[in-house]
Amino acid sequence: MIGKFKARIKALKDDLSALYLAYKRKDVLIVAKIIIMIAVAYALSPIDLIPDLIPVLGYLDDLLILPLFAFIAIKLIPKQTMNECREQARDLWKDGKPEKWYYAIPIILIWLLILLVVIKKISEG
Repeated sequence: MIGKFKARIKALKDDLSALYLAYKRKDVLIVAKIIIMIAVAYALSPIDLIPDLIPVLGYLDDLLILPLFAFIAIKLIPKQTMNECREQARDLWKDGKPEKWYYAIPIILIWLLILLVVIKKISEG
């Protein structure tokens, strides 16, 4: 049971890397790119729907939402394209983590924008 769970987590990690590569391709539909953006932003975001501090439930949203977005995005990408991206994703991690930290900047900016909107609404109310 635990071995199967670990295999699924590894497959999800590989699929997220492949989705990142698919996002950069011109032959992927804009709808799929939007879903990929949401999935990657959610995966990298420090803010969850249910905080991870809550035992069991804190990780439940990560176990449900992230695979759901990945599943939907994969279904919207042509199989051949997704297979190519999976092959490239295997090579992406072979020398360790990629060093492109600046990809986090849009995610940080989005969360700052959300925070500003919330603060503005609270100060108005």
